[in-house]
Amino acid sequence: MLRSCVCLRSESTKRRSSSVEDASSCRSSEIERVGASMQTTTLGPNGQPQPVAAQTTTRASSLLQLFQRKGWCKHFRKPLRGMSASRAEKTIRAAIFIQKWYRQHQARREMQKRCNWQIFQNLEYASEQDQAELYKFFNDLIKNMPQAAATGNKYHQNSRKEDGELVEEAGDIVSTRIELPITKNDIDRLIDVFRKKKGNRLHPKYVAMILREGARCLKQMPNIVMVSTAVSQQVTVCGDLHGKLDDLLVVLYKNGLPSTSNPYVFNGDFVDRGKKGLEVLLLLLSLYLAFPNSVFLNRGNHEDSVMNARYGFSREVESKYPRNYKQLLLLIDEVYRWLPLGSVLNSRVLIVHGGFSDSTSLDLIKSIDRGKYVSILRPPVTDGEPLDKTEWQQIFDIMWSDPQSMQGCKPNTLRGAGVWFGPDVTETFLKRHRLNYVIRSHECKPNGHEFMHDNKVITIFSASNYYAMGSNKGAYMRLNNQLMPHFVQYISAASQTKRLSFRQRMGIVESSALKELAVRMRDHRDELELEFQKCDPDGSGHITISKWCCVMESVTKLGLPWRLLRDKLAPGTDSQSVNYVTTLDLLDTDVIMEAEADGTTVMDALYANKSSLVTIFNIIDADNSGEITLDEFETAIDLLVAHMPGVYSKEEMLEKCRMMDLNGDGKVDLNEFLEAFRLSDLHRKQQQEEDMRRRSTHRTIQNPSDSVTKLANAISKNTAVVEQDIDPTDCEADAVDPK
Repeated sequence: MLRSCVCLRSESTKRRSSSVEDASSCRSSEIERVGASMQTTTLGPNGQPQPVAAQTTTRASSLLQLFQRKGWCKHFRKPLRGMSASRAEKTIRAAIFIQKWYRQHQARREMQKRCNWQIFQNLEYASEQDQAELYKFFNDLIKNMPQAAATGNKYHQNSRKEDGELVEEAGDIVSTRIELPITKNDIDRLIDVFRKKKGNRLHPKYVAMILREGARCLKQMPNIVMVSTAVSQQVTVCGDLHGKLDDLLVVLYKNGLPSTSNPYVFNGDFVDRGKKGLEVLLLLLSLYLAFPNSVFLNRGNHEDSVMNARYGFSREVESKYPRNYKQLLLLIDEVYRWLPLGSVLNSRVLIVHGGFSDSTSLDLIKSIDRGKYVSILRPPVTDGEPLDKTEWQQIFDIMWSDPQSMQGCKPNTLRGAGVWFGPDVTETFLKRHRLNYVIRSHECKPNGHEFMHDNKVITIFSASNYYAMGSNKGAYMRLNNQLMPHFVQYISAASQTKRLSFRQRMGIVESSALKELAVRMRDHRDELELEFQKCDPDGSGHITISKWCCVMESVTKLGLPWRLLRDKLAPGTDSQSVNYVTTLDLLDTDVIMEAEADGTTVMDALYANKSSLVTIFNIIDADNSGEITLDEFETAIDLLVAHMPGVYSKEEMLEKCRMMDLNGDGKVDLNEFLEAFRLSDLHRKQQQEEDMRRRSTHRTIQNPSDSVTKLANAISKNTAVVEQDIDPTDCEADAVDPK
């Protein structure tokens, strides 16, 4: 029997009676129950505590009695029929010990995975909160200055007309020619160009051609597109791609190119975060132009120039086309504003990027002029008409909302935008619009998909390795004529993970999580040091674990399991206290400071997207004179003080406004307003560089501990990315039927 147990089974043992095989699972569960009861028994027969050896003997004896009572001993093969009691006891104790060790190992591994996942998600949502604050700022300004709402996006109305001539780009521009109408052969050529590591840039005139034609055709589409399986008998739905061209090519390789019999719905968030966002967008638009009745594109919350300035897509376009990026970004904005807001499959399944709220009305969404919303985070272009905030909120909710397990509908405090909607809200929404269920994206899931609300809300996410190599699977779903979903999970670049052991894969995910967390913590580095010193009046460099956790949470406000992260963020400390100096030293290592320098802050995004600054200027300029007076500044400051108390006093902000008046005429025009932000941004970057030099000098005088250096080297090694040609056949894919 023991040889048939899962814990002790040997491949070399092949002779075994059928009765033993049939009873193996039963015996294992019986042993687990007896073992569990033995572990909870600490008193002897007389009610007195027993020694550990006595408990072990009792446990083994009870198990032997169990063998005899069940008749299992008769199944022992001949060499074991004379097994002594002591030998049987040792064997059973070994089995119980191995089982206990294995379960503890599995529990630690699962805890580590969940901890890393929580770091990734909380950091992602925290960064989105910063962007959502811009929407709230505009919203509050317009609420208190409604007369200025009509001019809020006047800059964008004019900038859309500034489509200058394209110039030649330097570098490895390919000679591939693309002509309208785009055909399947053009698609094959584009894939062949885009998947290469080098020589993968189209001529800017072909990029502009695809963008212009895509915007022109998308403009003809309704806000909610009707999709049918009457001809195709099935449809494929893909979720977020986020610049992961390798995942898009895997989907097309495994599932085939679009056709009349193989239609696709791509559910938003094509760009940002990944390095191939422009290629993903151009390929999707080309697929849409080549197969107009078989490809449907929905808008996501990252199809927004404000989000692109923060999450990397704007910088990507600038780096690939430095001489033409301004014109190309304007053309991309035109594509964004005409992307449909959602799709309905067979009049029974709604496909939107985020979700809905208890006030969402599809009839109202169908009637919206979506062309006004160049950016969802900024006030829409109204052409002098009053702003309909209800309409703006409708679009915001379907782009930014997430489902929750609890009942009701409440603001999404994690993202800072949209709502959380519960099962009751889903049930009411589906009944009101006569729908069966909803397909949405917007959230990364470990297995690429997830069911919620009694299988009436399905999340699909198509970017594998989203946070780090091996962090998650991507998935796409196929729906047949009866609207039954079937999923295909996959991992792109699978050969890279196959070469790694499980420990190495976990190390890469953990290092990526720690790196992102440390970069976020550097924003609060000085505040952390100050709070640590307050908890350490003697200057010993050590504080209690509880105080360290309290400081980390009160300063960063990330809601993470800090006790579990103590060994990683304060390496080399004992179990009783924390050496907080090692935490600060980790933040000052080269790998973390370089990652911070490569990132984009909210101020970077705001200044890079000057249209947002112009929008703010136009809203504050209540009389549309083109200049902001001190009285107009004071009105805006009163609003800021009311909604952002404690940041600066009113007198301090008024003094900053006076400093914007560079020529001393008592007013601030648009050029002075933008120049003030440019100088402020320049000063901030100079301060950051000086801070890096100062801390680098400090490190040469006082070297960080070996544990910090070892951890920093591991993070640097595990997060290094080696770019190579994309091979869509290099993937692992499995079909998964819904449970």
